[in-house]
Amino acid sequence: MAEDLNRLAASLEYYFDRLWPILRSITGKGVRQTHDILGEILPLVRHEIPSGSQVLDWRVPKEWVVREAYVIDPSGRRILDIRDNNLHLVNYSVAFRGNLSLAELQGHLHSLPYKPDAIPYVTSYYSPYWGFCLSHRQREQLVEGEYQVVVDTDHIDGSLTLSDAVLPGRSRQEILLSSYTCHPSLAVNELSGPLVCAFLYRELATLEERYYTYRFVLAPETIGSICYLHRHGEHLKRHLAAGFVITCNGHDAPFTYQRSRAGNSLADRATEYVLRKRHPGFHRLRDFRPTGSDERQYCSPGFNLPVGSLMRTPYAEYPEYHTSLDNKAIVSFKAMAQSVKTYTEICRVLEMNRRYLNLQPHGEPQLGKRGLYPSLGTQSHVERRIEALLWLLNYSDGEHDLLDIAERSGLDIGELHQAARDCLAKGLIRELT
Repeated sequence: MAEDLNRLAASLEYYFDRLWPILRSITGKGVRQTHDILGEILPLVRHEIPSGSQVLDWRVPKEWVVREAYVIDPSGRRILDIRDNNLHLVNYSVAFRGNLSLAELQGHLHSLPYKPDAIPYVTSYYSPYWGFCLSHRQREQLVEGEYQVVVDTDHIDGSLTLSDAVLPGRSRQEILLSSYTCHPSLAVNELSGPLVCAFLYRELATLEERYYTYRFVLAPETIGSICYLHRHGEHLKRHLAAGFVITCNGHDAPFTYQRSRAGNSLADRATEYVLRKRHPGFHRLRDFRPTGSDERQYCSPGFNLPVGSLMRTPYAEYPEYHTSLDNKAIVSFKAMAQSVKTYTEICRVLEMNRRYLNLQPHGEPQLGKRGLYPSLGTQSHVERRIEALLWLLNYSDGEHDLLDIAERSGLDIGELHQAARDCLAKGLIRELT
């Protein structure tokens, strides 16, 4: 197990290093490059939504093209060069060339006095603007004089890129796994999400049998999930059993699970079950809030999908958030690998969770004549197997699923799942869809 975790961590780091330098935004070449690389892990199908398309209450913006961006200081030295750090340029900046005094330039500079060594991440997707970001320490060292500014960008009639991959199961009911690919040079808040999502596909693809169909979605935050809901929202309303927005899984920190808007969805129940069983004392739970990531789109009242989010340290709750300090130095790839495994276990619980109907409900079925009452084995093993059978048969009334029974009995859902397989084989129960 430890060796497998280490191999997975090494693979995550390999892809992280390849993805890190790419300039990403809500549209553009960097998104396509990112999806090309992630497409080596899972078979992504790309969709391009034309600029200007009406999607729900939004309109897809023009595609952002970046060639170069920098400032030359009065001494002739090039500073704030996007080639040194993607965060130096305000994301979606419009084109500009000109000479400015320091006072004029200051109106287009962004820094954080309370984090003097951090370059902030600033965007202006929907308001025409140009600007640069820098550490406050660097800003304080700027001298009076004339500065030459070059922002060589375009906003063109192009498209917004999103991709998905569908891993089929025997049911039309689906599990949604969604993450975003739009933040440049952010480690925990960006790359941990799509990497965990992509490697989760690999884990689930190895399952011998899948009941659920798994839908993986990679899209720019907010506008991307809105585009996806515009195209697939009604389908998801009909078929989605559970879903998760995967983000902020790069810290070696306790899990935080944010429930769906409903608060008691199948996603919530399965995740809380796994956290209680496998990570007691190493997790916290919180209710849905409409201020987070793409779950606020999936859980918007018109869709109200059963989508939660399992994170390590949530967005905006760690000091490096949305700054250049959110880099590889604060990432634990082993913790990221553990997140992949935890999401996998949640999906395994979802796979095992079924409702059954007892076909011999009047009195306790005679287990011995059906070969279900074991005569050999360690006493504790025999007792647990019988206990699982009796709990299963008593609550297989069409109203309770295996998660219900596991929570009531204290038994592991795997034990109840095996009991159900045994009872199905003997014709004592039937599965309800």
